[in-house]
Amino acid sequence: MRVLAIISLLFLTACNSVYMHPETMEPNSIVHAKSGGYGIKRSIKETLERRGYDVRVGKLHKTYGEDEDKELLQLPANTRYVVRVNEKEELFMPWWCMFNGFWWWRFSVSITDQHDGKEILSWRGRGCQNSSLRKLNDILNELEKHK
Repeated sequence: MRVLAIISLLFLTACNSVYMHPETMEPNSIVHAKSGGYGIKRSIKETLERRGYDVRVGKLHKTYGEDEDKELLQLPANTRYVVRVNEKEELFMPWWCMFNGFWWWRFSVSITDQHDGKEILSWRGRGCQNSSLRKLNDILNELEKHK
């Protein structure tokens, strides 16, 4: 029984791969994130806003050409960070995530600093909703510059 518990714990801890540059993110900056999304994308935007960031999705402009129509996204000139989230559709997992948010997320997150073009966060993960949100806050605590 102990062996099964240890294997389960090892399996759960291997669900995230995080690469970051600590203390590189300026609090209260403008952050661009794409509109829409499933749980993790929406939750990242909400978490950043709660932490004081100005989260913007940009202004959408349509252009019409001979071959095809295009949609262009205009970002504010002083946008500091761009957040990209790729996610799979969330799964309802009441037996696995019963006390941890009920939803199973699979995702990858990247944050890029627009001043120097460096990626300051690369996070590939999967996990229950609440544990992923706790991990997100832990990551942001490490990324933010402390005065």
